[in-house]
Amino acid sequence: MNGIQVKSKILGNAKKSLKRHWQLYLLVIPPVLYFLIFKYIPMFNSVIAFKDYSVVKGIWGSEWVGFKHFEMFFNNPQFWILIKNTFFLSLYALAVGFPIPIILALCLNEIRNGMFKKTVQLVTYAPYFISTVIIVSMLTLMFSPRLGIVNQLFGTLGLESIDFLGLPGMFRDIYVWSDVWQHAGYSAIIYLAALSGVDPSQYEAAKVDGATRLQKIFYIDIPSIMPVATIILILSVGNIMALGFEKVFLLQNPLNLSTSEVISTYVYKIGLLNANFSFATAVGLFNSIINLVLLVAVNATSKKISKNGLW
Repeated sequence: MNGIQVKSKILGNAKKSLKRHWQLYLLVIPPVLYFLIFKYIPMFNSVIAFKDYSVVKGIWGSEWVGFKHFEMFFNNPQFWILIKNTFFLSLYALAVGFPIPIILALCLNEIRNGMFKKTVQLVTYAPYFISTVIIVSMLTLMFSPRLGIVNQLFGTLGLESIDFLGLPGMFRDIYVWSDVWQHAGYSAIIYLAALSGVDPSQYEAAKVDGATRLQKIFYIDIPSIMPVATIILILSVGNIMALGFEKVFLLQNPLNLSTSEVISTYVYKIGLLNANFSFATAVGLFNSIINLVLLVAVNATSKKISKNGLW
């Protein structure tokens, strides 16, 4: 009877909560449906990585081939090149893109002039709303060998023009720093929100003790945003191999292919354009497993060092 009473009590509380907060539950339904339909249900179709998928036979009617497509990818001469390009580009983007929003947020938090602070926030936040296609078009026009602003400036100074987008060594710099320019302002909002929750009495106590601005930043601000920064770092490392496709593909050309060919663009060209869906799924599944391992490892390390983690 105790078990039945507990269950009935739980159901009763759930009904009361549903009646009282039905608007909130209604708001939750669309995102839950989104993740179910577009994220979780498609996971079942990853089984085609272990099959020779045929459109005629369908997913479950296609022939099982085991790890054939994984072996094809591992034995591919481009395997290590793709891993290296993806890893180094993602690591470069993380090394630059992670600390800059924190620095920007700390600087904005120290600005006392309200109008100037809002102007800086607007200028740094606005690029986030520019589409990737427009960003790449801007970069193409800016670094064009003949008509680009940069090369026109070089010509004015008597220097030779440089095909920046055609140099393999310049691809990573252009990709990463343009990405920082586009997303730093938006990412800084999270840290500004964390800083807004700092108890003002801590600043007052620091002022009484004669602390400088730098000391306030190091001993009050940074510890306050550290839990948020740790979570963001864990999520970023967990996605280090899941490099975005669109911007890399648009900046790609035959001259910079040695550094710009990453796993996502390779899957698109070999797997989707050639209709080799099983191979594309196998590569994507391998990439997801690497990300999962990195996520678990970094989260465990963070829990041991700082006691902060996703779970």
